[in-house]
Amino acid sequence: MITTTTPSVEGRKIVEYKGIVFGEVVSGVNFVRDIAASFTNFLGGRSGSYEDELINARQSALREMEQRAASMGANAVVGVDIDYEVLGADNGMLMVTASGTAVLVE
Repeated sequence: MITTTTPSVEGRKIVEYKGIVFGEVVSGVNFVRDIAASFTNFLGGRSGSYEDELINARQSALREMEQRAASMGANAVVGVDIDYEVLGADNGMLMVTASGTAVLVE
Protein backbone atom coordinates (compact mmCIF):
# COMPACT_ATOMS: atom_id res chain seq x y z
CA MET A 1 0.00 0.00 0.00
CA ILE A 2 1.39 3.37 -1.04
CA THR A 3 0.61 6.10 1.50
CA THR A 4 1.52 9.70 0.79
CA THR A 5 0.64 13.21 1.91
CA THR A 6 0.81 14.44 -1.69
CA PRO A 7 -2.30 14.52 -3.94
CA SER A 8 -0.74 12.06 -6.39
CA VAL A 9 1.87 9.31 -6.58
CA GLU A 10 4.88 10.44 -8.57
CA GLY A 11 5.45 8.25 -11.61
CA ARG A 12 2.09 6.50 -11.23
CA LYS A 13 -1.32 7.30 -12.73
CA ILE A 14 -4.47 7.37 -10.61
CA VAL A 15 -7.01 5.31 -12.53
CA GLU A 16 -9.83 5.22 -9.99
CA TYR A 17 -10.88 7.12 -6.89
CA LYS A 18 -12.40 4.78 -4.30
CA GLY A 19 -13.38 7.31 -1.63
CA ILE A 20 -12.29 8.92 1.59
CA VAL A 21 -10.87 6.64 4.27
CA PHE A 22 -10.19 7.16 7.96
CA GLY A 23 -8.29 5.40 10.69
CA GLU A 24 -9.09 6.43 14.25
CA VAL A 25 -7.41 5.46 17.50
CA VAL A 26 -8.44 6.59 20.97
CA SER A 27 -5.78 5.73 23.50
CA GLY A 28 -5.77 6.17 27.24
CA VAL A 29 -2.62 7.16 29.04
CA ASN A 30 -2.21 4.95 32.08
CA PHE A 31 -1.38 5.86 35.67
CA VAL A 32 2.29 4.75 35.52
CA ARG A 33 2.94 6.89 32.45
CA ASP A 34 1.28 9.86 34.15
CA ILE A 35 3.66 9.53 37.11
CA ALA A 36 6.71 9.20 34.83
CA ALA A 37 5.59 12.20 32.80
CA SER A 38 5.03 14.29 35.92
CA PHE A 39 8.67 13.70 36.96
CA THR A 40 9.84 14.68 33.47
CA ASN A 41 7.64 17.77 33.64
CA PHE A 42 9.12 18.71 37.01
CA LEU A 43 12.76 18.00 36.07
CA GLY A 44 12.55 19.05 32.42
CA GLY A 45 13.27 17.05 29.29
CA ARG A 46 11.29 14.80 27.01
CA SER A 47 8.64 12.33 28.08
CA GLY A 48 9.57 9.04 26.45
CA SER A 49 6.46 7.27 27.70
CA TYR A 50 4.11 9.82 26.13
CA GLU A 51 6.19 9.92 22.95
CA ASP A 52 5.95 6.13 22.65
CA GLU A 53 2.18 6.27 23.13
CA LEU A 54 1.90 8.96 20.45
CA ILE A 55 4.02 6.96 17.98
CA ASN A 56 2.00 3.79 18.58
CA ALA A 57 -1.33 5.61 18.18
CA ARG A 58 -0.20 7.26 14.94
CA GLN A 59 1.07 3.97 13.48
CA SER A 60 -2.18 2.22 14.44
CA ALA A 61 -4.32 4.96 12.86
CA LEU A 62 -2.32 4.79 9.62
CA ARG A 63 -2.51 0.98 9.57
CA GLU A 64 -6.28 1.06 10.12
CA MET A 65 -6.71 3.64 7.33
CA GLU A 66 -4.64 1.51 4.93
CA GLN A 67 -6.66 -1.62 5.79
CA ARG A 68 -9.91 0.22 5.07
CA ALA A 69 -8.51 1.46 1.76
CA ALA A 70 -7.45 -2.07 0.79
CA SER A 71 -10.93 -3.39 1.60
CA MET A 72 -12.30 -0.86 -0.92
CA GLY A 73 -9.95 -2.22 -3.61
CA ALA A 74 -7.40 0.60 -3.41
CA ASN A 75 -3.65 0.15 -3.60
CA ALA A 76 -2.75 3.67 -2.45
CA VAL A 77 -3.94 6.48 -0.19
CA VAL A 78 -3.17 10.05 -1.25
CA GLY A 79 -3.53 13.38 0.52
CA VAL A 80 -3.00 11.81 3.95
CA ASP A 81 -3.55 14.06 6.95
CA ILE A 82 -3.03 13.17 10.62
CA ASP A 83 -4.85 14.98 13.41
CA TYR A 84 -4.32 14.78 17.17
CA GLU A 85 -6.82 15.64 19.91
CA VAL A 86 -7.00 15.18 23.66
CA LEU A 87 -10.27 13.96 25.12
CA GLY A 88 -11.82 13.25 28.48
CA ALA A 89 -12.62 15.24 31.58
CA ASP A 90 -8.95 15.44 32.58
CA ASN A 91 -7.51 15.22 29.04
CA GLY A 92 -6.41 11.65 29.78
CA MET A 93 -7.29 10.28 26.35
CA LEU A 94 -5.46 10.80 23.07
CA MET A 95 -7.28 10.56 19.73
CA VAL A 96 -5.30 10.22 16.52
CA THR A 97 -7.11 10.32 13.18
CA ALA A 98 -5.50 9.53 9.83
CA SER A 99 -7.50 10.41 6.71
CA GLY A 100 -6.94 10.42 2.97
CA THR A 101 -8.36 9.42 -0.38
CA ALA A 102 -8.22 5.75 -1.34
CA VAL A 103 -7.19 5.34 -4.99
CA LEU A 104 -6.17 2.71 -7.49
CA VAL A 105 -2.89 3.53 -9.24
CA GLU A 106 -1.13 1.79 -12.09
